[in-house]
Amino acid sequence: MATEQELSDFLKSVEKRAFKRSMYHVRDEDAALDIVQDSMMKLAQHYGDKPVGELPMLFQRILSNATLDWFRRRKTRNALFTNINDFDSSGEEGEFDFLGTLESLVDSEGTESAQDATERAQIMHEIELHIEALPGRQREAFLMRYWEEMDVAETAAAMGCSEGSVKTHCSRAVHALSKSLGAKGIKL
Repeated sequence: MATEQELSDFLKSVEKRAFKRSMYHVRDEDAALDIVQDSMMKLAQHYGDKPVGELPMLFQRILSNATLDWFRRRKTRNALFTNINDFDSSGEEGEFDFLGTLESLVDSEGTESAQDATERAQIMHEIELHIEALPGRQREAFLMRYWEEMDVAETAAAMGCSEGSVKTHCSRAVHALSKSLGAKGIKL
């Protein structure tokens, strides 16, 4: 059973990645923050007594469900209100930084030139745009597998689908990213 400290440490370790993942799905900072906070509260309230090893999968599932609930509520709200622009807050006030500031990379390699930093920032921004353009399920599978570093079984459990579906979504996402980034001259 997880202690209070273990639960707290777990939540601290996943908060930034969970926020970034939610941000990619909903494309709204406030909504993403609400989703992550609600997911953390549900984990602590309902599953805080589970073993520490089960917390990552439980949290991923709760986060996925909270995101789907957000989309359902948004769809319902949009169907109810005729003047959506008065209620929709999807305007982008600032840019979302895809991989954070990458400070650890810069620190580990010493100093980098301004040109290298600018080129890296431009490439990262371009990658971010292409990931955001992926269909929702492909984006979700891709981020869980390659960013969250979850295996196929964990991703399938978190997404509520078969392992074959996860592999298909990931394959399509990688192919689409490779094609679209390759057209921009970006080789990964």
